[in-house]
Amino acid sequence: MTYESAAAFAQTSGLIYFVGIFTAVCLYAFWPRNRARFDAAAHLPLIED
Repeated sequence: MTYESAAAFAQTSGLIYFVGIFTAVCLYAFWPRNRARFDAAAHLPLIED
């Protein structure tokens, strides 16, 4: 295995890994079931004690 093939493998697998993580985070953030939780968290700074 040469350096070029190892670097190409690392770049490709890293890209696939980060695209998968990005997709999972976007799905979590935009999942309809999480809307109420995120809306409540958005209004926390506006609530007075």
